[in-house]
Amino acid sequence: MTVSISDLLNTYGSPLYVYDLGLIRQQAAAIQAAFCYQPTRFLYAIKANPCPPVVRTLSAAGFGIDAVSPGEVAMALRLGIRPQDILYTENNMTDAEMRQAMDQGVLITCGSLDRLAALAAAGATEAAVRFNPRIGDSEHAKTLTAGPLTKFGIHHSQVDEVLAIERDSDLRVVGCHMHIGSGSLDAEAFVAAMQVILEIAARLTHLRFIDFGGGIGIPYREDQQGIDLPALGARAAALMEDFCASYGRRLELRLEPGRFPVAEAGTLYTTVTSVKTNPAEDGHPARTFVGTDTGFNHLVRPCMYGSYHPITNISRPEAPPQVVDVVGNICESGDIFARDRSLPLPQPGDILAIGCAGAYGMSMASTYNLRPLPAEVVIDGDTVTLARPRTEIADLLDAWC
Repeated sequence: MTVSISDLLNTYGSPLYVYDLGLIRQQAAAIQAAFCYQPTRFLYAIKANPCPPVVRTLSAAGFGIDAVSPGEVAMALRLGIRPQDILYTENNMTDAEMRQAMDQGVLITCGSLDRLAALAAAGATEAAVRFNPRIGDSEHAKTLTAGPLTKFGIHHSQVDEVLAIERDSDLRVVGCHMHIGSGSLDAEAFVAAMQVILEIAARLTHLRFIDFGGGIGIPYREDQQGIDLPALGARAAALMEDFCASYGRRLELRLEPGRFPVAEAGTLYTTVTSVKTNPAEDGHPARTFVGTDTGFNHLVRPCMYGSYHPITNISRPEAPPQVVDVVGNICESGDIFARDRSLPLPQPGDILAIGCAGAYGMSMASTYNLRPLPAEVVIDGDTVTLARPRTEIADLLDAWC
């Protein structure tokens, strides 16, 4: 990337989200190449980053859309995604949301027996079903989406109840779905859950596809190894080949990678506003705080999940390293991006790059403390495009008065 970050900040303000569309294409191609089973359909989990140029880039690469809310469905449709290329995985959906999705022509994945029954009663003839395969894996307990403590999916023991709804209505279950968690780097956990979901799928006679979900992680830390995608793809292909041979017809494999194609392509750039050191006291060592012009309202993952994000001082990378805490400008004690992080010692005015921020960054942002949202910029080679302008305080106040 040859674009000057300083020029971008001067033009669009600090803090600033920047997404590299070229890297998104590379990541999309990598996961597509790894899963060799045919046919395989990739659906982008739009909740990771709904920025329109990002969505269009993945759509152009052949991805459909995994949506989890009416807003996400509406965004996909507005961007020209065909209804048949959108899968709406509901979570405690209302009847009004169900009717709207039916009118829009998108397939609904039901995560509860009562919603599946309601869909059948409303006259739907097709649905997918999300099952809880009892095996979960995630980077954090709060992003675990399978197992006994999670709210998601119909329990793996309740296949008979699903079959009864099919038997008593015109509804046919055409998709069998699972999702074990977010940010997993453990291929074996994926494979174990795949085996469970295939056991369930064998009892469903009208299937067109099996959806192994998403949650494939990326290495946030320098010492982490990324998941072995070719090995995982080969295992998935072998499982699907064996399953389809016994099922009697070839089904489509679906995957819903959200984080994987976009996380490493996004960076949150922020300006250092303050550097202060508290002296040693009461047995606690001296501590240096590097304050910035952003906060957990713009990137909540470190505060909410204890997540690690790489941080670099791009203004003075050769400065002597020092162990510091990188903190934000929100009036909360939890507003911390990094504890005890060794960085080339920043000075006020330096630019820090918070990396791997392309997934669940801006999509989870808020205007807490009545602080505006940053702008979003996409880079494609040397071309820079403003995707969303920075909000202003007046924009926030106009919602009330």
